[in-house]
Amino acid sequence: MSIWLFLLAFHCYTQTLYVSGALGKDSNIGTKELPIKTLSEAAKRGNLDTTEIETTIILLEGVHIITETALFNNLKYTETNRLTIRAEILPDDTNWHPQQMPTVLTAAQMLKDENGEKAIGIQIETNHATIQGIRFTGSVDYPVKSETQIRRSYPIWREGLDLNDLMVSQCVFIGNSDVMPLHVGVIANGHGLVLEHCVFFNCKNPVVFWKAKGNSKGNAMINCLVYGSTFSGIWTVETDGDDFEFRNNIITNSKVAWIRERNGTRNYWLNNCIISNNMVMSGYAGGAVTGLTETKSDFMNMKNVQTSGTILLEMNPIKRNYLHIQTGAFGSDLKAGLFR
Repeated sequence: MSIWLFLLAFHCYTQTLYVSGALGKDSNIGTKELPIKTLSEAAKRGNLDTTEIETTIILLEGVHIITETALFNNLKYTETNRLTIRAEILPDDTNWHPQQMPTVLTAAQMLKDENGEKAIGIQIETNHATIQGIRFTGSVDYPVKSETQIRRSYPIWREGLDLNDLMVSQCVFIGNSDVMPLHVGVIANGHGLVLEHCVFFNCKNPVVFWKAKGNSKGNAMINCLVYGSTFSGIWTVETDGDDFEFRNNIITNSKVAWIRERNGTRNYWLNNCIISNNMVMSGYAGGAVTGLTETKSDFMNMKNVQTSGTILLEMNPIKRNYLHIQTGAFGSDLKAGLFR
């Protein structure tokens, strides 16, 4: 038996693994003093443990480069015994600062599909998972090849059509269409994809609520800030509109605020939001991003939604509220951003 499995035998309630891209080694036992180096290795260890306990993977400050997709596929987790991948210090901690956020860069091998090639960073193929307090960037390795053959970077991906309960909380996603493109911050099939208190800055597509077995249920987007998306602010496909919670969000300075599947007929309810200064309010798109048709936005049922007004961000990286709405400026009362 390896030493880390021996130590796990003495943990009755949780499996905790620390990861440090700078100081870790994948042969280490995974304590804070002797951390693992890669998320991929942490995933392998989490998948091997079949005891009915939660798994917590803590990313220490610094850069974490994913050269091999971190695949989590242990189906043992429950609502109370979750899989959690998080930063050591979270944004609401008084000692937190943006520069302390662990930064994940996806540099995994490209996988070919009918739409081009994709690279997957963290792949969650299990129920009841949380990803919290992490910064995700685009990648310099994945430039666009052509309009029909696209190289895509997916920091967080879920394939399973019947999987449920994936929460992404207090995370930052940063891309740049020319230098470090980030194709989709979070793309997930299945049910129960919940994004809360996340910031998306200059990504192509922040989030895609993708396909499911039947209508996708239990999804939500709450207190999120989307700024400067080069394609969509949000993309829904087989997402049931009746139980989709969309509130206290801001989508601004983006190409299209809301995209849904071509010929989509579902209606959605937007509460207490700002959807302003976007080129197009709504549109259709197919599975591949090969075209866009502007549509009526009557499927967006709005309650207390402002469609005009300029969002001013704090752009000083030494400020605690970097990439958040400037203090006291228009929209700051919505509390969209990392802080709960």
